Amino acid sequence: MTGSEKSKKWFMEERQLHSQRLAALGELSAGIAHEINNPLAIIRQEAEWMQHLLNKDALGTNEVEELRGCIHQVVQEVERCSRIIRNLLDFARQREPVVQAVDVNRIVEDMTMLVEKEARNNNIAIDRRYDPELPLIDSDAPGLRQVVLNILSNACQAIGKNGTITIITRSGANDLEIVIQDTGGGIPAEILGKIFVPFFSTKPPGQGTGLGLAISHGLLQQLGGGIRVTSTVGLGTTFIITLPRQAKGKGNSS
Repeated sequence: MTGSEKSKKWFMEERQLHSQRLAALGELSAGIAHEINNPLAIIRQEAEWMQHLLNKDALGTNEVEELRGCIHQVVQEVERCSRIIRNLLDFARQREPVVQAVDVNRIVEDMTMLVEKEARNNNIAIDRRYDPELPLIDSDAPGLRQVVLNILSNACQAIGKNGTITIITRSGANDLEIVIQDTGGGIPAEILGKIFVPFFSTKPPGQGTGLGLAISHGLLQQLGGGIRVTSTVGLGTTFIITLPRQAKGKGNSS
């Protein structure tokens, strides 16, 4: 290959990469606009109704209650916008992991206990299968808590009522795995590859920002680990988190 051909190939590859980045940025921007426009539309609707009520000469008991309901709705939607922005900042932030000795079983159990009450109320059983010989690893405990809690919460929502979440920890030669299986409705094959894309969500509007799995994916990659998923419609979904014994990130040890 001549020098001219190499230059042309390099130029074409760079152009293709640039186009892919622009497409990804466009998709991300559209997701942000969609997620924030929804609560803004509700806020505007509630504000217009409050104006209508306040234009009356006198407000009766019913009108006062309607005003209170409008204000409550506005506060809820503002909180929703704030939550979207916080999640977006978490997704964009490139913080250094705080690497320290981590008991993976303890982190998994702590996060399991947080969702257990909700699970019990919905008749969801939690089957714990922790490896009692699991060694300590060097990793980022706050990041792992966020990842595990997000996937457990998703599992509860996927099941809804009457099902089982199975949690497995196991050790390999150079890494550890956390396996979280649910008996929910499963994820169709045509969208399975999109679940880690920012702002992609299978949840109804207002019940998710579509950033949880994207943030989890980024955190695990930063630590030198990974996450993969298998799913069968009607049977459930399995997430497998892989963690190296020594995280890639640098941080304070303690």
